[in-house]
Amino acid sequence: MPDTGRPLLFLDVDGPLIPFGDPPPGGYPTHRSPYVPTGAVPGGNPLVTRVDPELGSRLLGLPAEPVWATTWLEDANECLAPWLGLPRLPVVDWPVDAEDGPGGVHWKTRTLVEWAGGRPFAWVDDEITGADRRWVAAHSPTRALLHRVDPRRGLGDADFTALDAWLRAL
Repeated sequence: MPDTGRPLLFLDVDGPLIPFGDPPPGGYPTHRSPYVPTGAVPGGNPLVTRVDPELGSRLLGLPAEPVWATTWLEDANECLAPWLGLPRLPVVDWPVDAEDGPGGVHWKTRTLVEWAGGRPFAWVDDEITGADRRWVAAHSPTRALLHRVDPRRGLGDADFTALDAWLRAL
């Protein structure tokens, strides 16, 4: 990916964008209905309807280049990007033999630092731990924010505030 000078924003899907908890009473505020029949969503994936479509414009409003960092791979572009109003995004291609590292380092961590290629990045995921933060602090040549999202509720206002503040401070 060409370096445009903007930090990268690595996005996981399950948990941060697709919350695991129940929708709020009355549904998501930006939806007419929190659930749409399967055939009515891009790609026909019923999980997409759990994603608040307003998240797309909020993600694009952050001063960063979004990148899919999910096991959805290209399915994120096929199913989620249209729902969110996002352009086709780059996708991190995970190694086939990816496994957790020593001390509980998440299997994504090393690949994301390599993929960033020395660019500052924020990583949004629901499985980030202190082990990942320590590993990135010791191995990333640049600044990085590892932002853990509560998977029961997904990305919310407080998450966007934290991401925006960190990205603008670079």
